[in-house]
Amino acid sequence: MFSLPLPLLGLSLLFSIALCVHVVRTHREMYWLWIILLFQPVGGVVYLVAVILPELLRGRTAQKVGAAARQALDPQREYREAAKAVEDAPTVANRVRLAVAATELGKHAEAEALYAESLVGLYADDPQLLLGRANALIELNRPAEALPLLEKLGETPTAGRTPHTLLALGRVYHALGREEQAETALRWAADHYPGFEGVARYTVFLAGQGRQDEARAQLAEIDKRLAKTHAHFRKEAKGWRDFAAGAVN
Repeated sequence: MFSLPLPLLGLSLLFSIALCVHVVRTHREMYWLWIILLFQPVGGVVYLVAVILPELLRGRTAQKVGAAARQALDPQREYREAAKAVEDAPTVANRVRLAVAATELGKHAEAEALYAESLVGLYADDPQLLLGRANALIELNRPAEALPLLEKLGETPTAGRTPHTLLALGRVYHALGREEQAETALRWAADHYPGFEGVARYTVFLAGQGRQDEARAQLAEIDKRLAKTHAHFRKEAKGWRDFAAGAVN
């Protein structure tokens, strides 16, 4: 079994103790103490990157790295905090925050209910809420209910012509068997949607239509873009690449 030399072991212990003091003084979650002490020195390095580094730098990149590390260690944290916020103050903003957190965890039925509850009064035509509920309904395999919401979005040129709206509309048209309209929307989304989801879903659509040569061409484009993607985003990008590749012969 691998063990550190005594001098390094001493330094690791001092490092861990200093971080534990920081945990207690700054009132962090107590599970950090176990992570730091049980997984020396790796646990301390994780705490350093996830908590202390963002505090010191306050830069956007550092905060994103810290958030990603915290999410990996405690994926339910944002959901719990959002649920507590709704319990304390059931505002539309807090319900939307909880709906987004629920979606991240695959709780689409809960997200759909939260969006539906919020689409009243002044917020009855809110583009974010309409799209959020439509996407939840798509994930719940209820495309016929999602379509009117997206068509309502389409009445507003700015909201109805975004990549996110067109991707959702393409998915709904495809689910309803309206393939010509689905292709128009999905092709546009593939060209404009940020990240890899748009082009991946269009690739799957082409493969499902028996247009394997076109699907393979899209997959080659994904591979080309993936090779240039920053390492921070590569895991998510590869997930969409694999999703597309699974449909291509």
